[in-house]
Amino acid sequence: MIDTIKEHLEEVKKFSSTSKEDIEAFRIKYLGKKGLLNSFFAEFKNVPNGQKKEFGQVINQLKTSATEKVNTLKEALENQAETQGEYGDLTRPGEPIEIGSRHPISIVKNRIIDIFSRIGFNVSEGPEIEDDWHNFTALNLPEYHPARDMQDTFFIQTDPDILLRTHTSSVQVRYMENNQPPIRTISPGRVYRNEAISARSHCFFHQVEGLYVDKNVSFADLKQTLQYFTTEMFGKSKIRLRPSYFPFTEPSAEVDVYWGLETETDYRMTKGTGWLEIMGCGMVDPNVLQNCGIDPEVYSGFAFGMGIDRIALLLHQIPDIRLLSENDLRFLKQFKSSL
Repeated sequence: MIDTIKEHLEEVKKFSSTSKEDIEAFRIKYLGKKGLLNSFFAEFKNVPNGQKKEFGQVINQLKTSATEKVNTLKEALENQAETQGEYGDLTRPGEPIEIGSRHPISIVKNRIIDIFSRIGFNVSEGPEIEDDWHNFTALNLPEYHPARDMQDTFFIQTDPDILLRTHTSSVQVRYMENNQPPIRTISPGRVYRNEAISARSHCFFHQVEGLYVDKNVSFADLKQTLQYFTTEMFGKSKIRLRPSYFPFTEPSAEVDVYWGLETETDYRMTKGTGWLEIMGCGMVDPNVLQNCGIDPEVYSGFAFGMGIDRIALLLHQIPDIRLLSENDLRFLKQFKSSL
């Protein structure tokens, strides 16, 4: 009988399984109510007195070994289940990373920056909270100048000299104060005006303004630069410049591109004329150059500015400017494949 128990001891030591059913069957075989251990304990009374001590030791050893084996295998099985629950099946292929979407404002801004960078324009940036000097006075808009009424401004209530910038021309002033000609830069950024919010206007929007200052810069240089931009941006080479007024440029002009009248949308956007206004421009007023520490007797320059939002609405046929700032994923996901 003792030899039989020792054979079971070897069997217990060799047993191994990762199956919950096999481990349970092993437990029942040795530790169940009708298991082998209870049978061996029942035989104890029939063992000769001289063998009782050794018989008892072997049975206890079998019980201990079987119990430890069951506990060890169950613990390993539980640890494996916890790992799978936390990380899943580590052998399966990884989940594909979803490609994000670029905002239409970013798409248009990046295209504009790329086009002008090819002809030597760098990018300059400045603060959105600006002072009166950089936003108005340095740009030939002294206090009480009637042209200030053209831009409904958000002033900081605690300090009437501080405001939310109404255009990125303030960045050009800062750039001219810290850099000497030749200057060739564009200034993209967000601007703020106290306007009623509708499908066509918002209290904040985005602009790109450009500046070129050097010796002997002429209006012809401005026109050729804008001709290049409209051809690269819209694929339209026909433009016209209409006389206009801006306090910081003289002479000034509005730039129209001939969009055409091929579709009903073209008729609606151009009001049946085929011409679409895209930006304002002009030669930098000598007073502005002087305010920024540049000698207007030696240098001249041109400037231009356009709304990124308006171009985004145009290129992507977006009917409502408010869609650009509402963070609606259904709208934004349409631009997933755009660069």
